[in-house]
Amino acid sequence: MANVTLDINGRPYVIGCEDGGEDHLRGLAARIDAKARLIGPRTAGPGDGRLMLMAALMIADELDAAQVELVKADAKLAALRRDYKRLEARAAAALDAAAARLEAMAAE
Repeated sequence: MANVTLDINGRPYVIGCEDGGEDHLRGLAARIDAKARLIGPRTAGPGDGRLMLMAALMIADELDAAQVELVKADAKLAALRRDYKRLEARAAAALDAAAARLEAMAAE
């Protein structure tokens, strides 16, 4: 178990994490820090808890929007796969028809 000191809005926080997860945790903390720094100057001195809640809500909102886009992308991918299968079947049928015509012409 490793301990990592994270700086969020100018304050240090010591957090434990699994060995090897330090850089990932620092990256997550950097996102929270960026949101906290956006919020801090706009508000009349929110307490640390309120600031962290607001930063977490901003990140959760981004995550929600990303999940909505992912659902849309999954639906589009499913439609593209259906179209591909349909076009593949049409192409195979056209090739079969062309082969049958060639065989008929060769038999004449």
